[in-house]
Formats: sequence, C-alpha cells, structure tokens
Amino acid sequence: MSRPAVLVARAVFPEVVERLATHFEVEANPDDVIWSRAELIAHLQGKAGVLTTGSERIDADLLAACPGLRIVANMAVGYNNFDVAAMTAAGVLGTNAPDVLTETTADFGMALLLATARRVCESEHFLRAGLWKNWRYDLFLGAEVHGSTLGIIGMGRIGQAVARRAALGFGMRVLYHNRSRLAGEIEAACGARYVEKDELLRTADHVMLVLPYSAESHHTIGAEELARMKPTATLINLARGGIVDDAALARALRERRIAAAGLDVFEGEPRVHPDLLTVPNVVLTPHIASATRGTRLAMANLAADNLIDFFTTGRPRTPVNPQVLR
Repeated sequence: MSRPAVLVARAVFPEVVERLATHFEVEANPDDVIWSRAELIAHLQGKAGVLTTGSERIDADLLAACPGLRIVANMAVGYNNFDVAAMTAAGVLGTNAPDVLTETTADFGMALLLATARRVCESEHFLRAGLWKNWRYDLFLGAEVHGSTLGIIGMGRIGQAVARRAALGFGMRVLYHNRSRLAGEIEAACGARYVEKDELLRTADHVMLVLPYSAESHHTIGAEELARMKPTATLINLARGGIVDDAALARALRERRIAAAGLDVFEGEPRVHPDLLTVPNVVLTPHIASATRGTRLAMANLAADNLIDFFTTGRPRTPVNPQVLR
C-alpha cells in the first residue's frame, strides 16, 4: 500500500522532515524558496497533506486546483492564511499550533514592552552613531513599567500569560478587553480587570494587542483609537498585522500623539510601511515573538503530529474546523 504524499511548503527543521519521511512520501523545500501561487499549486499536485507556515494562502481557488488535498497543517497559532469556510466546504481539514508558543510569546511581549517604554533601541542607535558625549539627567527619559497600568486587548492564552507576568512580576495594574469576559477565577489568577475598550484606551499607560486577526479585528487600532490614548502611552502589537492601521500609527508617532510603539507584526509583512521606518520612537522586530529554537521546533513538531495523526488515527490534535472529521 502506497504512503500518502505530503508537501513541506517552507524550510523547517531537518529532523522534522526526517520524522515525516518515516510516514509519508515527502517533498520538502529546504532552500526555503517562496513559491508563487501557481508554483504552490503545482507542488501540491498529488499531495494529500501540506505543512504550511502561515505564508501560504489556502482558499477556494487553490483547493479546486488541488482535489487530492485533505489536510493543511499550519506551523502557527494563527491561521488567517486559511479560508476556513472554503476548506470546510471542500472537506479539507485545517490545523494550527496553539499552546506550545504561549509562554515564549508572552516573554517577548514583555521584552518589547520594556524596550519600547525605556527607549532601548532609540538610545542604542544614538550610542552607535557616536552621539553620546556625556551623561545628562534627561537623556532618553522613558516611561515607568513597574506599577503602571497595562491594557491588554485580546485575552486568550497569550494575553493571560502576559497579564500574569505584568501583575506578578512588575506590579502592574492590568486591564483587559476581550470579545467575552473571562471567568472570575481566571481574572483573579491573571490579576486582571475587565473594562470596555474605550476605558482601556483612555486609562492604560501601555496598550498591548494580543488578539487574532479577522475581518472584525481589522484596524482595531486606527486614528480614532490612537486619539483616545494618553500622549505618554505606548502601543505594543504582538498579534497580527492588520490589527493596527500602520499608516495612522506612523502619523501619531511622528506627531508625538502617543509616546512610542513596539511592533512585531505589520500590515502586508514582510513589507513594512515606509513611514514607520522614518520615526525614531518605534521598536520594530521581524515577527520573532515565538523565535526560540525550542518553541519553533515544538511548533513544527505539532504540525507534523497533526499530519501523522490525521492519516494514522483520524484524530489530529488541534483541528480548526473539526466538523470536517465528522
């Protein structure tokens, strides 16, 4: 009996490809060539499964061109590269990689908050340019983190992990806004209090975005929301590009209508809005919140687990449209 054929659409850890090869006929992409849509469709011919990394769009047109495809395993917690309705209609399962990146991503959220509030990158550029001549009492004065107010928009696993670090580690007052309020015991464990979005924006010293991207969350933070924030406040986007209107944010930063921002994700990434590259009061990182070896390996292995379990037991671990299984 022939083994199913699967595609690994982007470069991943070689040991994960080797593991997949014990179960499947594997076509890999070790050179990490970013295929065009037509090339991706060509590589998917004859494949029953594919491991994706979030950069491959799976929609109705692609599925129609790849009738043998049965499962798409995303090596990411987000799956806005999936047209879930189209996949479900075509009987194609999608899976993601939650949980394994929660703590690492929350660590990075605090790192980005600290770097932004304390002007770490701005002051480093100043030093590297040879501009530091003497100590001054007002050199790169930043914002307090300990004892300040953090507002978290999006209170899933990662938001809760950030809240615990902020409340317990930095003595921060934590406010949150979410589509639905958390149970009281979860709020207590996180040291967080639910408020409406407007109150959070007006009150918080630091606003962190940790919500999934969808049509409803597009430009959750735009010009209007930025205008409600304190002029001394910082904004951190740990979530997904498109949740912030990057052009509006660049204008607000240039005009000092908020103090600073820290961004790990961008609209249309890897392209970055050019205006963000010209303002000094923003920390920019290339979507690396989950980038430790242990976490990225765990993400790749979970995607592999989903492929293996789907074809061996019919019970993948983290389906996003489980109705397909029924």
